[in-house]
Amino acid sequence: MRHNKKFNHLSRKKAHRDALLANMTISLIMHKRIFTTLAKAKALRVYAEPLINRAKEDSTPNRRLVFAHLQNKEAVTELFREIAQKIANRPGGYTRILKTGNRLGDNAKTCFIELVDYNENMLKDNSGKKSSRTRRSRRGGKSAAPAAEAPVVETETPAAE
Repeated sequence: MRHNKKFNHLSRKKAHRDALLANMTISLIMHKRIFTTLAKAKALRVYAEPLINRAKEDSTPNRRLVFAHLQNKEAVTELFREIAQKIANRPGGYTRILKTGNRLGDNAKTCFIELVDYNENMLKDNSGKKSSRTRRSRRGGKSAAPAAEAPVVETETPAAE
């Protein structure tokens, strides 16, 4: 029976799965975005977000705990210096998964997982959408008036002399 065994085993033994998730977490920290399958991305989110949350408080025990999982000094330094500053005020949800379709070879669902605060395109879009507009029905009389105000281009016709 599978009582209380909710995480995805990814068809790997524990040591292989831990190495896979640690390497993917290191790549995510260093590159801020990685492309992978949907199942691996969901498993990575469960593995990486508690480690990213530890980076909010820069203390020796937190660094040692994160290093015990990742075994990479550069990734731990990057996490506690740059990433910790950006996520300081965020209460959780440090990663975003965006689906990209199916892979050609085996039709596996693919996606990319990224750190939320490092996607400048989505940050720009959210700041620009401050004004809200209400939806109007098409039967209203006011919507026909702006269409009539289209710019009129005057052309000169040669006069018959």
